[in-house]
Amino acid sequence: MTRISLVRKLPAIGRLLDDPVLGGVLELYGRDAVRVQAQREIDGLRHRILAHEHASEPSSDTDSLSIIGLERLIEDLPRRIAEQVSLSFRGMRRVLNATGIVVHTNLGRSPLPAEVVEEVVPLLTAYCDLEVDLDSGVRGERNRAVAPLLRNLCGAEAAIVTNNNAAAMVLILATLAKDREVVVSRGELVEIGGSFRIPDILAAAGARLREVGTTNRTRLADYENAIGDDTALLLKVHPSNYRIRGFTEETQPDQLVELGRRFGLPVVVDEGSGLATRTEHSRLKGHSSLRELLEMGCDLVCGSGDKLLGGPQSGLLLGRADLVESCRRYPLYRAMRPDRFTFAALEAILRRRLAGRPMPLDSLWQPFEPLRRRLEALADALVEAMVKEGVKDLGVEEVEAQGFVGGGSFPDEAVPGPALAIHPADDELARRLRLGEPGQVSVVGYLRDQKLMLDLRTVHPDDDVLLRDAVIAAVASPASPSPREREQP
Repeated sequence: MTRISLVRKLPAIGRLLDDPVLGGVLELYGRDAVRVQAQREIDGLRHRILAHEHASEPSSDTDSLSIIGLERLIEDLPRRIAEQVSLSFRGMRRVLNATGIVVHTNLGRSPLPAEVVEEVVPLLTAYCDLEVDLDSGVRGERNRAVAPLLRNLCGAEAAIVTNNNAAAMVLILATLAKDREVVVSRGELVEIGGSFRIPDILAAAGARLREVGTTNRTRLADYENAIGDDTALLLKVHPSNYRIRGFTEETQPDQLVELGRRFGLPVVVDEGSGLATRTEHSRLKGHSSLRELLEMGCDLVCGSGDKLLGGPQSGLLLGRADLVESCRRYPLYRAMRPDRFTFAALEAILRRRLAGRPMPLDSLWQPFEPLRRRLEALADALVEAMVKEGVKDLGVEEVEAQGFVGGGSFPDEAVPGPALAIHPADDELARRLRLGEPGQVSVVGYLRDQKLMLDLRTVHPDDDVLLRDAVIAAVASPASPSPREREQP
């Protein structure tokens, strides 16, 4: 068969769209979307057929095999189109987090407690008093429900909420330091996820950076020597996602507060993914909280409402009433205000915190015995399934693993605990588990020393059956080609 003959076998778009295999995706995604993907597939195949040597006939056995493969791809076009359309339009999927990282940024950070979601649903499926005072009937302020809770929890004079902590920082700088200098330690010019850097935040807010000290040592005198007529504020940034060790020196917030009082300058602390209040967990005791910073006399503090607090993604801006009010009235705040879902969920989370309810991080410190019983049940089910399916080349065992807070917090504070290891394992097994075999939930674990690690500390016990079925399906399934491999004839 010639290559020209192969090209002629490519079906017309109209006839291809009438193939019964595409009926489901046509109904779900519409004819136009499927037509675009069909044209892309046909154009790609035509290019690959003609991209071979210019000879019109195969000149070797290799060419013959290549043509046979291309012919099969033509026959398989409807299935490929259906698959690619589904992948292109696939939205977010529920995932079981078996990594042992509680605040997993890539997996949506901490999940909201089920009772919080239940409490929020009626506020989303109907109208609510987000911005109206029901007593007077006049327009209200959307922070009014969460502000008293934040003041109570953190001991602040005032509080407002933004979309995220970066927005809170930009708002503070734009309000208090536009066209003026902000003094920051060189060792605190951090970069957070997505290459978003403190110098960029200052620039976006229209403030000028005045960095002081060195990467590893910044003294109080460095700040004092940098203060001038153009200084707007003193800024301290918590290095959430890294540590500098060895020959170091750091100026503490209370020292900056005393310096700020002498020069009449506000002290702002970006606590990042820090704690709202003190904690009794020994591994977190060295981390200052928003409440402690305010008690030291810091004028403004900001942090994430979603990370260690366990709420929806949001930024918490707290401190002196006059400064918070200036930020609230600044025109930029309108672009940074959260929607009603964020306010509703955050209010529910704050009420839980004030009532002393558990934090999402508590899963890292759960007792080992109940955890081991869950691991043993999963291991037994896997072994039984592997025997039934005739899978003889995999082993299952309990091993020690390292859990982490995540979200940029405490990067070097690993929390040991038991986990399940499937071995030997490779990227293909991890991929099948992530994608979820038909009808199964997606599961994200991690590979270590050719072992697939599953840490149940970040999997809710109610999901153990889903986890078991998903792992059994992935282990028992024959290796399937990746999307890139399926492109090869």
